[in-house]
Amino acid sequence: MSRFLGITVLADFVISEGIDAVLDNLEKVGATAVATNPTVTTEALEGQGSFQPPSDAGSSPRLFDRPLFGKKSLWVKSAPSYHPNERLYRDTSYNPRKANELTITHGHIIDDFIKAALDRGLKVYLQVSGATPSNLMTDDTPRLPNGEIPDNRMANTGSLASPAIRSYNRAYVRDLLEKYPHITGFRPDWPEYPCYKLDEAFQDFGMHVKPWAESRGFAYEEIKKEVGAFYTYLHGGLTNADLADWADIDRGKLSQIRLLRQYPAILEWLRLKAALSTDLLRDWREIITEASGPEKELSANAFMVPLNLFTGFDFSAASEHCDAISPKFYTMHWSVMVEFWGAVLLEHNTSLDEMLVTRALANLFDLGDDITATKMSDYGYPEPHEAHPIPNEPQVRKIKQVLNEVQDRTQITALMHGYGPTKDFARRFQIVGDSDAHGVWINRYGYLGDDKLDTIRDIWKEA
Repeated sequence: MSRFLGITVLADFVISEGIDAVLDNLEKVGATAVATNPTVTTEALEGQGSFQPPSDAGSSPRLFDRPLFGKKSLWVKSAPSYHPNERLYRDTSYNPRKANELTITHGHIIDDFIKAALDRGLKVYLQVSGATPSNLMTDDTPRLPNGEIPDNRMANTGSLASPAIRSYNRAYVRDLLEKYPHITGFRPDWPEYPCYKLDEAFQDFGMHVKPWAESRGFAYEEIKKEVGAFYTYLHGGLTNADLADWADIDRGKLSQIRLLRQYPAILEWLRLKAALSTDLLRDWREIITEASGPEKELSANAFMVPLNLFTGFDFSAASEHCDAISPKFYTMHWSVMVEFWGAVLLEHNTSLDEMLVTRALANLFDLGDDITATKMSDYGYPEPHEAHPIPNEPQVRKIKQVLNEVQDRTQITALMHGYGPTKDFARRFQIVGDSDAHGVWINRYGYLGDDKLDTIRDIWKEA
């Protein structure tokens, strides 16, 4: 039996290159699965639609390796690949996306692609958002302890406790299964609270969380008060002395214990977020089973340890509901988060030493065994030609930690990113290949030039 190898191919590249050309490339590298999205995309006029590759809150210098409609970056417009069954959405506050002329012209391509991939023996998954309906409403947007919406969020996800979002998910899954009944399963992204930015890490104290938490025995008001105090402390009360231990080779082990002693409700807050994430996945599993039976798979994407402590994703608990979990090896994001978080801490605590902030965050995120960085720009978002500044050791360690958490209760299919120079991509891919992970997903096809496809084939053949 082949070891699992999945590649995410969004519909824009299927339209751009053609079904057979894409599937030929997947077969060449030994892929056993493909994930796509129920969206069709074509080139748009400059300034219209959305820009690809995504900007990652203005930080990303990415370019595609494979030309999309002849270009390495461009503006695109999109539409659902099918005509939604609006009757299914009657009991939710959200409407499905509207079909348009793109749906009529190109929508059939996704159905054709799914059927062709299945005919070639590939598993086929739909990659969708875990908790983000179209036109997210303000009431369903996660909040900070002070009631404000986090500043400049990189991921526009919704509240995991929102009944409206849960009911939308139910309608959306049924809708997709009516149109694409033969898919292998779903890959929900962000079934957690993303923490790219420091403010995002302090989600969620929105209106839906309080009743959800209190009905399950959490002391919500106490948690909210103490987390709010900690947020205030980080935005004006942080000192170099506070960071000295975190920046040292000890990595703040003693300080973490001292922090929880000073703010004991923070641990309850982390437990609350984990409970929310796990319950959302339980709901996803229930929705899929009700709509199509237990044979359809649930394969969730998740932030990698230790970032999942802030997002709420609990690998051990999630393994009870998921057929597979894909911890993200998005090493360019691990790196830029030092800059994202560090810039906020330096702005609000003007006496802080940049080197201490940089090393403390790199240790907190476990980006190396011996952090020698002296400034935030030692991390940041790597250019397309630059290697990702994360050494092998923490990547190897993180895989082992996740595998230990799930204890073979589910499959771990590490999710790595194709972005970056070929040599560095090969280094990162080799780490997964040499690991005990059950398999790997590679996101996304657009960053996999022919040289990278050859690299995947050669490494995976040995793995």
